[in-house]
Amino acid sequence: MSHWTTSRNTYSETTPQEPDILNAISPPRTIYTVTELNGSVRLLLSSHFGTIWVEGEISNLALPSSGHLYFTLKDQDAQVRCALFKGSARSLLFKPANGMRVLARAQVGLYEPRGEYQLIVDYLEEAGDGALRRAFEVLKAKLSGEGMFDTKRKKPIPVPPRCVGVITSPTGAAVRDILSVLKRRFPALPVIVFPVKVQGNEAKHEIARAIALADRLQRCDALILARGGGSLEDLWAFNEEIVARAMAACSIPIVSGVGHETDLTIADMVADLRAPTPTAAAEAISPDSGEWLGRFIRLESRFQQHISLKLRHEAQSLTHLLKRLQQSHPEKQMQRNAQRLDELELRLNRAALSGIAKRGTKLQTITAKLNSHHPVQRLQLLETRRNALHLRLAAVITRLLERRRQFVKAHGEKLHAVSPLATLERGYAIASKGEKILRSIEDVNLDDMMEIRLMDGRLFGRVSEKRGR
Repeated sequence: MSHWTTSRNTYSETTPQEPDILNAISPPRTIYTVTELNGSVRLLLSSHFGTIWVEGEISNLALPSSGHLYFTLKDQDAQVRCALFKGSARSLLFKPANGMRVLARAQVGLYEPRGEYQLIVDYLEEAGDGALRRAFEVLKAKLSGEGMFDTKRKKPIPVPPRCVGVITSPTGAAVRDILSVLKRRFPALPVIVFPVKVQGNEAKHEIARAIALADRLQRCDALILARGGGSLEDLWAFNEEIVARAMAACSIPIVSGVGHETDLTIADMVADLRAPTPTAAAEAISPDSGEWLGRFIRLESRFQQHISLKLRHEAQSLTHLLKRLQQSHPEKQMQRNAQRLDELELRLNRAALSGIAKRGTKLQTITAKLNSHHPVQRLQLLETRRNALHLRLAAVITRLLERRRQFVKAHGEKLHAVSPLATLERGYAIASKGEKILRSIEDVNLDDMMEIRLMDGRLFGRVSEKRGR
C-alpha cells in the first residue's frame, strides 16, 4: 500500500518497503493551479511568437458598446479567436464585416478565464482585392487633392497627330489591335512603339521610364498608353503613383486605353483622354482617311466658292471707291468744312449761355441752403425745443410725485388698520409684566407688578386678586 508525503507544492509517492528506490526513479512533481498554468502559457506564447501577421476571413464579428471588436479569423481548415481593443479600433480605415478577408498584425495570447488561445490584434487591413481597392481609393484621394485629375490641366489631342507613340507590351494583343486600327484608318501616320512590361513589379518603373523617354525625345506629339483586360491585380501597374506622376509631368498629350470599358485605373483619370479599350484609343487618336478625303473635296469646293465671292466683292468695292473719290473733290470738302465750322460756332455760343445759366441756378440753391443752416436760426430752433422739453419734464415730475403721494397714503392707511394703536382706540388695553405681554391670568401671580397700556397712556398696579371667566 502506498502513501503520500507533502512538502508545500511538492509531492512524492513512496512505499514503506522501498522509499529510496522510488525517490531515485520519480523526481518531485511541480503542481500548478489553473490560473498559474494559463498565465505561464500566455507568457510563453507571447514571448515565443512576438508580433505576427495572420491572413484570414472575418466571422462571428461582435461589436459591444465598449468599442472593442471581437471576431474569428478562419480559413478553409481552421479558425482562431481575435480581440481588437477600442484604442486600436479607432484607427481602422475601413469597417470590418463578416466574410471580409483581412490581414491582421497581432500578438499571440491566451484568454486566461476560459483557457482559450487568441490573437490580440493592434492593426487590421483589407487583404487581396480589398487591400488593392483601399490603396486605389487612398491614392485617388491624394492625387485628386493635388488637382491631378482636373480638366483644366488636360492637354488637347492634336488631330491629326504628326507621329504617335504607343507604350505597351510588344507581345500582347493590345499592340496588334492598335497598329491594325492605325494602319486601316490612316496608313500615312508614323508610329513608334515603346515596349514595356504591363504586369508585375517592374512594370510601373518601365512604364514611367518609357513616358519620360518619349517626352525627352519629342518625336511624337501624342502617346497611347494601353494594355488588354485583366483582374485588378493584373492592371495594378496602371494604379501606381510613379506612373501617374510620370503622365502628369509629360508635355505630350496621353490617351489611355487600359483594360475593358468597365475597368477604371488611376492612369485613366490622369490621362488627357480616356478610351475604354486599346482599340478605342487608336480610333480616338487617328483620323479616318476616307473622312479626310471627303473633307478635302468639300474644302476644295468651298475654296472655289470663296474665291468667286471674293472677286465679286472686290469688283463692287472698286466701284464704290471710284464714287467716293469723286465725292472727295477739294472744293466739295471745303464747302463741307465751312458749313461744319458755322455749326460748331453756334453750338459753342449755346453751350456758353447754357453753362452760365446753370451756374447761376446752382449759386442760388447753395445760398438758400447756407441761409437755412445759419447759426442764429439753429440756436432759435434749439431754444424752442429746450423750452418744450423743460415743460414736459416738469409735468412728468408732478405726475410722478402725485402718484407716489397717493401710494404712501394708501399703504399708511392699510398699516394703521392692523396697528395695535388702532386696537387701543377701539377701547382695548394691553397688559404686560416686564417685557412679556399677558395673555392669561396664569401668566401673573398675586402681588406681581403689571403695566396696562391704554390709548392715551399707561397704568401701573399690583395684582391683588385673580378671577376666572
